[in-house]
Amino acid sequence: MPNIRPISDLRNKANDISEFCHKEREPVFITKNGVGDMVVMSIETYERQQALLELYEKLVEAEAEIVNGADGEDFFEIAKKLRVKVHGKL
Repeated sequence: MPNIRPISDLRNKANDISEFCHKEREPVFITKNGVGDMVVMSIETYERQQALLELYEKLVEAEAEIVNGADGEDFFEIAKKLRVKVHGKL
């Protein structure tokens, strides 16, 4: 269930809003005159959303490359190389 608050809460209860955003990792929707106006969220939540958007863009780009005939690499080979980099020799 979204957390919806009037714009006056930004002035009167800013600390409560900040605490909620950090604790729940959820945005707070702010209304002005009963209509949605803006969204407030923690930096952590914002950065996580931006990272997901970037990942989705890269996936779309990769799918387009495959459709256009680009040669892909085997997932298991790539995963194996990454494990070696992270954990050392297998």
